[in-house]
Amino acid sequence: MVAGGFCKLPNGRVVVALNLPGTAPGDAGGVRVLVHAHNRARALTRLRNLGLRAVYLRGNGAPPTPDEITAVLHHPDGLIWRTSPDGAVGPAAGPPQLWQPIRALLRRHTPAGAGV
Repeated sequence: MVAGGFCKLPNGRVVVALNLPGTAPGDAGGVRVLVHAHNRARALTRLRNLGLRAVYLRGNGAPPTPDEITAVLHHPDGLIWRTSPDGAVGPAAGPPQLWQPIRALLRRHTPAGAGV
């Protein structure tokens, strides 16, 4: 189950946060993805266009924190991720990791020889 949430900014745009589970066997942690877009539908469309087809936002159970909003607003692509050990977000997640551009995540999971 994908947990996530959103936050509407004063200018009308939104920041969507999603916790995606790990896919590798024995991979306990997943990733936390942040998307900055005009609205929630466009944010999810940006993720689906990158190959994350089964991503849906149901409810607002895990909205982005103020620090996460600042991180995604200061990134030129407006689409970032970092690992989330055991799916935990916040103080229980342990030491914070650096935010990465989404290209690093997609490159990490692309099979060798599949990039043309």
